[in-house]
Amino acid sequence: MARGPESHDMMLLLGPVSYLDCLVFCVFLAPQLIWHVGFFETVWCVLQALPFFLVRLPMGFVRERYLPPPEKQSLFVQKASPFEDFVIRCVRYAFEHVPANIGRVVFSKEVALPFVRFRLLRHGYLKYPIPWREHREESFQGLWMIKDPNEKPDFVLFYAHGGGFSMGSSYFYLEFLLTWLSELEALGYNNPAIFALEYTLVPDATFPTQLEEAVQGYEHVLDVVQDPSRICVSGDSAGATLILSLLLHLGSQEATGVGFGRQLPVPALAVLISPWVTLVSTRHQNTVSDYLDVKQLHRYGMQFAGGEVPEKESLVSPGCCKDMSLWKRSSPSKGIYVTYGTEEVFASEIENFIGTLQQAIAVKSEAAIGGIHAWPVASLFLSSNVDRRLGGLRTIIKEIRQCIH
Repeated sequence: MARGPESHDMMLLLGPVSYLDCLVFCVFLAPQLIWHVGFFETVWCVLQALPFFLVRLPMGFVRERYLPPPEKQSLFVQKASPFEDFVIRCVRYAFEHVPANIGRVVFSKEVALPFVRFRLLRHGYLKYPIPWREHREESFQGLWMIKDPNEKPDFVLFYAHGGGFSMGSSYFYLEFLLTWLSELEALGYNNPAIFALEYTLVPDATFPTQLEEAVQGYEHVLDVVQDPSRICVSGDSAGATLILSLLLHLGSQEATGVGFGRQLPVPALAVLISPWVTLVSTRHQNTVSDYLDVKQLHRYGMQFAGGEVPEKESLVSPGCCKDMSLWKRSSPSKGIYVTYGTEEVFASEIENFIGTLQQAIAVKSEAAIGGIHAWPVASLFLSSNVDRRLGGLRTIIKEIRQCIH
């Protein structure tokens, strides 16, 4: 029996991603790879991966998970289920070895949207429990999600997805964002809404195109809600970089050399999930647990900068901004909240960034012990325990509710 649209706990009913879901995802993915990447390049990528998946992955999984005593394991492995551990190892290989044009297809609308529909149908939903729609304008595009589209929202989350600026889409995050929206409703908002920015990926465009789109998207959200005190801006990884760049732009009173339209007020709050605060940094360090790879990250960062703008320019790499007066002007009225994992590649850089900002503005942070990159997003799909799946997200939402009533 299909569940009614009044349910606010959609993700709890959908359940975590299963091995069946993974198989179906591959079924949706294969034809898209052949169409967009090419048959021979797809097959070659699969053949190159076979030694890892047939030999190195199972051997490393057993050797590192089951043979050493717990105190010799990383904190992430100690806490992770076998499924979580296994999938993260696969993602780690993919991030380091799979070309970005293939990763782009993995997270694309053409794959993500039918996969979300499959998961809904498998759990008894004949339609989306929460309405959403595409919004397209000449200068930007994105997805609107709102409980009641006919009423003005009492809160809007402006979200930018991650993916190294080279992959990712709002459609891949749709399930995560709908869960976020349902949790906001459960916490007391009458008509919460989310606008997820669908910014242009590299190499189709480089900086400042993505920042221009973020500014235009934020202006659109302001026009809808008509009150910056009801807006929270958020993003994970590269999306969090874009959010920080947006804030710096909003706080800047000087000409940047790029036309971004009229001056706009800052939002009430910023929530950053594992922010990539500095595109290239010596503080970025590979870990045994995280799935990110420093060499690949720096390559993506340089591609995003595009050669026209130095990668240490503040608007393209916000962690390089040491102007505390600018940060004061750029800071949301309720401050910035940062969440990250202690075992992620960005941990040291994020901690340094938080320490720098705290000299001038209100910054709160949550360091998840044993956590890896963007775990509040990943855990929603991978974890089977409800508290583990929703713990990070619920902590974020409580912070929002305390700041924005």
